[in-house]
Amino acid sequence: MLMTPGTPIPAALIPDCTSEEAHRAAYKRAKAEKSIFVCITRQGAHWNVVLDVLSRPLVTGEAAKVLRSVVEELVATGAAAGGANFSTEYVSIHQIESEGRAREIAAAFHAALYGLQQLQVAVPISRQSP
Repeated sequence: MLMTPGTPIPAALIPDCTSEEAHRAAYKRAKAEKSIFVCITRQGAHWNVVLDVLSRPLVTGEAAKVLRSVVEELVATGAAAGGANFSTEYVSIHQIESEGRAREIAAAFHAALYGLQQLQVAVPISRQSP
C-alpha cells in the first residue's frame, strides 16, 4: 500500500529503523517528501518511538500541553519505562514493551502531528512557546 506524502501512516506501515541503514533511508524519504519522520526502533527486548517534524515546529500553546501530558502519562503508567523526550520539533518515547504497542503509539503521535500541521495551514496562528 503506497501512502500519499504528508498523510498519517497506519501503525502497520510505521518503518522499523533499528538498523542505521533503514533509519537513514526513512529519514531521507521523509525529508524529500517534506513529511513528518516517524519510526520505531528495537533496543534489546524493548521498542522506541521517534518522530521528527524536520525543523518545522508544529506544536504551539495548548496543543503542546496536551501532547506533553500524553507523553508524561505514557511514562507515569510505565508504558514508556525508559522515559521520553518532547519538544515542538521532536518526540522520542523509550522502552515500550512490544512492537505492536510501539507502532500504535507512533501512528497516534504521527496522526496528531499531521493534524496539527493541517490545522496550522488552514488556520494560521502566531507561534507560542510550548
